[in-house]
Amino acid sequence: MGPGTVTADLHGKTKYQARVTVDALLRRAGGATYRIRLIHGCHGGTELRDFLREEYGHHPKVKRLLLSPDGGATELVLREY
Repeated sequence: MGPGTVTADLHGKTKYQARVTVDALLRRAGGATYRIRLIHGCHGGTELRDFLREEYGHHPKVKRLLLSPDGGATELVLREY
């Protein structure tokens, strides 16, 4: 992880709880926050991963999404390093 990365663990959260968490992180993200790394896992299913892609793929603050190589985390890129 690089400078300006905020990490949140979403394991065990419902989609509603994940939305509340991510929305709060996006609201609090200042100019020093470049990425929000959301750890959701992938062995228990892909529901949260898919939800994050659908919900935040076109969010006005998010430039793009990055999926970790193992599929267990999604990064919301707010600005480039």
